[in-house]
This record gives sequence, C-alpha cells and structure tokens, in this order.
Amino acid sequence: MDVILLLIMLLLPIIASVNVNATFSKYSKVRNSRGLTADQVARQILDSNGLYNVRVEHVSGKLSDHYDPTTNVVRLSDSVYGQTSVSAIGVAAHECGHACQHAEEYAPIKVRTALVPVTNFCSNFWYLAFIVGIILFEAIPQILYLGIAMFAIVVLFQLVTLPVEIDASSRALKTLESDAVLEYNEIPNAKKVLTAAAFTYVTSLVVSIMQLIRLLAAARRD
Repeated sequence: MDVILLLIMLLLPIIASVNVNATFSKYSKVRNSRGLTADQVARQILDSNGLYNVRVEHVSGKLSDHYDPTTNVVRLSDSVYGQTSVSAIGVAAHECGHACQHAEEYAPIKVRTALVPVTNFCSNFWYLAFIVGIILFEAIPQILYLGIAMFAIVVLFQLVTLPVEIDASSRALKTLESDAVLEYNEIPNAKKVLTAAAFTYVTSLVVSIMQLIRLLAAARRD
C-alpha cells in the first residue's frame, strides 16, 4: 500500500506539469483576434478596476508570472509579456485577478497572506524536526509530533491557496468575456489553460495530504 501511495505521489505532479505545459504551449500558438498583448490586457483590467497604482512589469522565465502585493506589481514572464496568444492573455488576466483580490480584501487571500511567514518556516524545517523526532522518539516524542504539525501547516496553506487560485481564474474568465477582451469562441481555450494551471494546485494538495497520512502512520508505528 505504501508503495502505491509513493507511486501516486510521484506521478501526479509529473502529470500535472506535463498537462499545464502542453496546454499552455498549444494555445500559445493561437493569437487572440483583437491582437492585444498580455501586458496591454493586464493594464486594461487593472485600470477598469481602479487599480491605477498597480504596475505591470516583465520578469524573466517561463510561467513565472505572479502578483506581488508588497510592491503592487503584476509580473509577467517571457512567455506572457508582450505576447498575443490566448494562453498569455489568460495568464495575465489571472494575475490581475489576484491584484483585485488584494484590493477587495478577499477573505481567503488575507488568510493565505497571514500564513506565508509561518508556512515558509515550516516548509523549510518540518523534515528536520521529523527526522530528529524519530531518532529521539523514546526520550522526546514531542519533537516527532512537532514535525508533523509543521507539515500540517504547509498542507493548510495549500488548502487555503486552492480557492484563491480558482477565484482568480474565475475572475479572469468573467473579465475577458464581459470586457470583450477575447471573442466568445476564444474563452473556452483560455479556460482550458487556467484549468490546467489549477490542476497543479489540486495535485499538490492531494500529494501533501497523502504525505501527511504517511507521516501520521509512521508516528503510530513508532
């Protein structure tokens, strides 16, 4: 059973990564009919929501797109910034969705932001605490459970992140349609790109839950 879980945990992220890259690449070849670039669309969406103070910048890399709330910047990657593809437009709109969430103080993103510092710490040190806990279990069993609790916080962060990402994609698709950024027949293609991206968050959460189950099982054996 443990071997099957390990195989699933290994395969799911690979499948999700291949899927999102293949979907993005496919619709990167499909130019939007209005000829708008992703950065132009981002600026249009931000301005239509009154977010004139949020800048749009270029960042190197592929699919390294993100919204930085600390500097109020939507950063678009090489594969998105200046591109006219349906894929690029969808990703840019998604990141603007995050900017709108912060501006509206969307509850899940507030929780997610609050969890960032503790999650960063726990993701870096939970494994160390778990290993030390196994070694010193007879003397100090609490260390083992501390490691598991730290990993549980990482899982909680991923759980909170999921609705944030889904909402950002939903906002993106509604805006692309209502503002006529994309034609009606182009919206489903943008949706496929954003759905593939959302699937990576789902698989990450599933894999982490499986890992948490394995850790709890290991603690019971000890």
